[in-house]
Amino acid sequence: MKIGIAQIKPRKGDIQENIKIHKKWIEISILEKVDFIAFPELSLTGYEPELAQELAMEKSDARLDEFQKLSDQNNIIIGLGIPFKTPLGINIGMVIFQPNQSRIIYSKQRLHADELPYFIEGKEQVVLNVKNTKIAPAICYESLLEEHAENAKKLGAEIYMASVAKSQNGIKKAYAHYPKIAKQFSIPVLLANCIGYCDNYLSAGQSAVWNKEGEILGRLEKDREGLLIFDPETEEVIKKEN
Repeated sequence: MKIGIAQIKPRKGDIQENIKIHKKWIEISILEKVDFIAFPELSLTGYEPELAQELAMEKSDARLDEFQKLSDQNNIIIGLGIPFKTPLGINIGMVIFQPNQSRIIYSKQRLHADELPYFIEGKEQVVLNVKNTKIAPAICYESLLEEHAENAKKLGAEIYMASVAKSQNGIKKAYAHYPKIAKQFSIPVLLANCIGYCDNYLSAGQSAVWNKEGEILGRLEKDREGLLIFDPETEEVIKKEN
């Protein structure tokens, strides 16, 4: 099995342009025979809380159909970030496309205080079965809370996948926290961050993979788009950069 971690530079609020960026890295992943590719937090719109109301999407949004077709035709699972419209408010969501299945949404369960004016919290953890390996997604702030990883492990997760939009300060915290989580729960941790400006800060890239001993196996630069491809069986990481 191969898991792809995409590091991209989303264009602020430009969904159509961001679709093109996503497709580029999905197509590279298909050529590399990746089974599951994950993108950063709110990757399809950029991390822009103040625009969330305007940009919020439903799971059935026709603009997402292209990703379902790519999934169906190439037997690849795709996880990308959207502000997700619900009857009660807007979630920070990861919409997940699986071959010939209905798309599902994982919604961020724990929000940072700065996000509370714009979003509501999700209620349920999702664990994906990818080639008989269970992968638990986490979205940014909650991935720095030990209880979130602990619950994922209780649900049988064998890989912890953090989709984030972090500044350099946030990355510093992540690089201190994720190796501890990996070692404590004996679970590889994968980090997908974006680059470029989002909200009111500069995203710092440095997407990475840690093994279950907390050892870093590979990482990307702070200012370039790229892809990390992780094989959990061999612990090999292949790097593709723009």
